[in-house]
Amino acid sequence: MILWHNPRCSKSREALTLLEARGVRPEIRRYLEDAPSYDELRAARTALALPAIEMMRTKEPAFREMGLSKTADDDTLLRAMAAEPRLIERPLAIEGTRAVLGRPPEKVLDLL
Repeated sequence: MILWHNPRCSKSREALTLLEARGVRPEIRRYLEDAPSYDELRAARTALALPAIEMMRTKEPAFREMGLSKTADDDTLLRAMAAEPRLIERPLAIEGTRAVLGRPPEKVLDLL
């Protein structure tokens, strides 16, 4: 399992704690330091089976600063997340071809 993780985020820390309590040691990807590529984001969107807007932190100042809208197409939003990883909702857990957003953090347990 791979966990796109921001250690400063309480929800992300909580998701990691929940996984570790069940003996899962996910590969941690600090996505703010190691930003996912457009292709990785597209694959994550497919695994999540959600539109790209559902993967985004729309209240993040960069969302507005980049001129994005909730009606923008997936390609535009995925490219924005690749350019500015602060826009990616966290935490995001990936296991093979499946993925979940940890909102609430307990959702990551759906991959076990």
